[in-house]
Amino acid sequence: MKKLAFLILLFSTVLSAQTSLVQNVPFTNIGPSIMSGRVVDVDVNPNQPTEFYVAYASGGLWYTNNNGTSFTPITEHAPTQNMGDIAVDWNSGTIWVGTGESNSSRSSYAGIGMLKSTDKGKTWENVGLKDSQHIGRIIINKKNPNEVVVGVVGHLYTPNAERGIFKTTDGGKTWKNTLFIDENTGVIDVSVSPTNSNILYAASWERDRKAWNFNGDGEGSAIYKSTDAGSTWERITNEGAGFPTGSGVGRIGLAVFNDEVVYALLDNQFMRPEKKKKKSEGLVKNDFKKMSKGDFLKLNDKELDAYLEKNDFDIKYSAKSVKTLVKKEKIQPSDLATYLEDANFVLLNSEVIGAEVYKSVDGGKTWNKTHDNYLDDVYSSYGYYFGIMAVNTSNEEKIYVGGVPLIKSDDGGKTFTAMGKENVHSDHQALWVNPNLEGHVINGNDGGVNITYDDGENWIKNNQPAVGQFYYINVDNQKPYNVFGGLQDNGVWYGPSSYKASKRWESDGNYPYKSIGGGDGMQVQIDSRDNNIVYSGSQFGYYYQYNLKTKKRRGIHPKHELGSSPYRYNWQAPILLSPHNQDILYMGANKLLRSMDQGKSFDEISEDLTTGGKKGNVPYGTLTTISESPFEFGFIYVGSDDGFVQITENGGNTWTKISNSLPQGLWVSRVVASAHEKDRVYVSLNGYRSDDFKPYVFVSEDKGATWNPINNGLPNFPINVIKEDPVDENVLYLGTDNEVYVSFDRGATWEVFSNGIPKVAVHDLVIQQEAKDLVIGTHGRSIYKANIAALQQYNSVKNDAITVFEISPIKYSSRWGSSWGKWYDAFEPETTISYYTLNSGKVTIEILTEDATKLTSFSSEAAKGFNYVEYDFAIPEKAVKSYFSKKEITVKKAKNGTYYLPKGTYVVKISDGKNSAQKELIIK
Repeated sequence: MKKLAFLILLFSTVLSAQTSLVQNVPFTNIGPSIMSGRVVDVDVNPNQPTEFYVAYASGGLWYTNNNGTSFTPITEHAPTQNMGDIAVDWNSGTIWVGTGESNSSRSSYAGIGMLKSTDKGKTWENVGLKDSQHIGRIIINKKNPNEVVVGVVGHLYTPNAERGIFKTTDGGKTWKNTLFIDENTGVIDVSVSPTNSNILYAASWERDRKAWNFNGDGEGSAIYKSTDAGSTWERITNEGAGFPTGSGVGRIGLAVFNDEVVYALLDNQFMRPEKKKKKSEGLVKNDFKKMSKGDFLKLNDKELDAYLEKNDFDIKYSAKSVKTLVKKEKIQPSDLATYLEDANFVLLNSEVIGAEVYKSVDGGKTWNKTHDNYLDDVYSSYGYYFGIMAVNTSNEEKIYVGGVPLIKSDDGGKTFTAMGKENVHSDHQALWVNPNLEGHVINGNDGGVNITYDDGENWIKNNQPAVGQFYYINVDNQKPYNVFGGLQDNGVWYGPSSYKASKRWESDGNYPYKSIGGGDGMQVQIDSRDNNIVYSGSQFGYYYQYNLKTKKRRGIHPKHELGSSPYRYNWQAPILLSPHNQDILYMGANKLLRSMDQGKSFDEISEDLTTGGKKGNVPYGTLTTISESPFEFGFIYVGSDDGFVQITENGGNTWTKISNSLPQGLWVSRVVASAHEKDRVYVSLNGYRSDDFKPYVFVSEDKGATWNPINNGLPNFPINVIKEDPVDENVLYLGTDNEVYVSFDRGATWEVFSNGIPKVAVHDLVIQQEAKDLVIGTHGRSIYKANIAALQQYNSVKNDAITVFEISPIKYSSRWGSSWGKWYDAFEPETTISYYTLNSGKVTIEILTEDATKLTSFSSEAAKGFNYVEYDFAIPEKAVKSYFSKKEITVKKAKNGTYYLPKGTYVVKISDGKNSAQKELIIK
């Protein structure tokens, strides 16, 4: 039944794309590419290392045969861009893709099983394991390419049975689960001996992720071995073998040198022995946990001030003021510890052992740790995000470990050195080591692909694909307008909406997009009075005001009062400049905070607006979205990650929960106060963090007292964003984890966009009202835009047989048809003619003079709905002689042999044989 349901979903999605009214609306990618996005795997032709494939976590599969100078996307028509692992049979060209990223981060998207292509990516077939969701590794048997072993990690947020090792011997027609541990333990890595295809090692991983907590270790994490090409498996890391066992064993990465020698990289989550405090260390957090009032008041003021400054307490807290608060018993000494202890602090400051490298020289029977000291600052405390290593199969002592940073060892792991450079991202996810050329390494990281030929002394950066993972985008009102956005692990950038991919910047040194912040880039607000004033920041509510002109930056991170619980900030803490006054900045923690002075100071304007949070190492019970009605100041909606939607109509004096009749416990991805009707509000809910992929989207006409679903016909992909059209209240736009849609009837039906934009996660949508552009922030393919001027007229023309929409005037140029020299392409003008047809079929497009003389014509196949055709202003010589010469208008043949329309006013007429429509075409 699951297979049948999947096929029905796939067929209906394809069908809806083919019948969609907006199937031809063209989307243009406007970059950026320079910062790239997260790579999960590379697969290199062993006989020609300049040819390889790169898989991006949510940006699809790309191919190069020129050493990364350029890349071609080959999953444009695949049903997903979410990659977990890839494997290529270089003899036949067959490509296997395990969909669904194996990392367990906040944006590790689920997949749809195994995809296979036998024509280098032109077509794709889903060959099973559809409930795997996240795939760790694929191994093709060199002796029999129809024999494939797959390590399945399984669901990220819930238990499931389709985990472990699966093997096919018939090219994916059938699969056998040859290793199953339990419903919470999958397989993250598989490595085969380069000298014997029958010998494989597999790393199982027990992990449990919730929206509020991540546990990346457990009894189920271990190493297994197969000696019959993956048909049977034996656990080899048992008590006494030398490799850690038990509840603290986390993610494991493998690298096999030969039949007997194997390396393992362990995320060891057992705690380190407690360190004795050094006297020179000063006061530390734990000192205050059991400190009495009397002992606290005896503390040296200089030491206490140093503690407060080191731990970034609010500037109003000094030794003197804090002692006064303790003396009056308004706070306890322990509050100076709990002030710092939000969930994120607990995760990042956990004193776990961290990364360790082990080696076996007897085929996994016994193991020894290769190094004496801790590998500090390789994993920190979140090794769930890393876990890859490699060995040079021509040199047993040469190993590489990916974490933060990339490190290498020339002595089998006894000592390590870092090999990252200034043009290499710090988070490393994939490695290929050339066994035939010492020092040649291809590295995939959170910032794309880097190649070195001297073992890390120097790196080439290969970031041609636009695969940025945007969380949020916004636009200003300049001409041309700029697009701003925050990216996963690549900071905040802005650039011109007129961007076109070009390497010209490598000559002039001026890349069109500019970085204005680091970390994980988050939300952006632009002051409409002065587009140089921008508010943005990074994860967990660390924002700033930035002046693009002066480069001045001022930090914004509101803090709780000493003695009260720390604010809980979401990973993507929401911010909003009030549409009524651009000095007023709202910021969401677990409470709504408001600044009346551009973020210099904040007041709480609510109590906790969530369920109150849950104990864990991820902040939860946080606000995720804020919307203030354009009709009235202080009329505000907020939504939380635990399913609450609340409203205030008096600037926060009172709040009312309006989500009781909505599905409970889901992430509120958007709440949108209508700009057309004061009492109308839209809400989208996202169940991804419960492995619930249903599309939840609702509208209320009475400020949330009652709700109506508007998800009719939407496939099962979680919804991230909904937007109103600013012109037509009936037009809505919707972004899901796989597609982007438009509705012309306020959500009764939906039409999917598909021209120029692949199936990719859409995190944000924004409309630039003057340009009439829909701008789309994707989490894997950077930013797209499409002009929606025609769509905004749909409800006025939907019953007309043919409508031709306004054609932008073009400026005549004597350069038309010319070039800078014979070695360059000629400059050719072009305009887009957009039109709507009530029926599908062939249409004729005529270019007429004002007096209705036909100059030229051509035909086009139109689909029901919106259509677009390019016209290059060319006319035949016959028209020049029969019309323009008689009018004594000189039209010369251009250098490329083409006659172009001269300046003037013309008419574009489109007809289907029965009906016709026309519009002016002006050449200035």
